[in-house]
Amino acid sequence: MPDAKTPQDRQDQAATTRHTRFGTLPERIRLEDTLQSVPATHPDPSRDSYNHDEWLTRNAL
Repeated sequence: MPDAKTPQDRQDQAATTRHTRFGTLPERIRLEDTLQSVPATHPDPSRDSYNHDEWLTRNAL
């Protein structure tokens, strides 16, 4: 039986196949390459300003 393979031969062949397919790790990605810097928007003073007379308009009328 020339085609008979031992379990060790099958494991060696599987290990060789895995090493051929996955033998090298992918290139490492640096943290600087994964981040994106976006400047924050400046606060709008007219949006957040408090108008002392507005509360009368909204609550008294």
